[in-house]
Amino acid sequence: MAKKTWIEKRDAKKEFIIKRIDKRFADMPEGCKMFIATPKIVDEYVKCIEKGNEIDIPTMRNDLAIEYGAEKTCPVTSSIFLRTVAEAALEELEQGKPIEEITPFWRMMTPKDKIAKKLSCGVDFIQKQREKEGLL
Repeated sequence: MAKKTWIEKRDAKKEFIIKRIDKRFADMPEGCKMFIATPKIVDEYVKCIEKGNEIDIPTMRNDLAIEYGAEKTCPVTSSIFLRTVAEAALEELEQGKPIEEITPFWRMMTPKDKIAKKLSCGVDFIQKQREKEGLL
């Protein structure tokens, strides 16, 4: 079976989950109602960040939890899905899609973020895009 592309991973038909956690996890207390998004939900969120603005992962987590009726959003899947969104956008760029039409993931990460260092584009791409938008 062929390995899925990042675009396929981003666009996979998945349902979000809200579950009550039975023990403390990251910044969430025991009994917290935790939202587990999908790559598509994270993609739509990032697409709404206007040029010249930035939002950090904790803010996204809070916003999505509120929108979906939970107390917190899972920090682990949030980062995984943000990486999926970023890599899918980079694949689209490689396929010739104009940069103005891809998901602007650089508005959610700085070159210093751990997640940025894992991306196939490296931190220089993020740095350049953020500079173009006056985010540094």
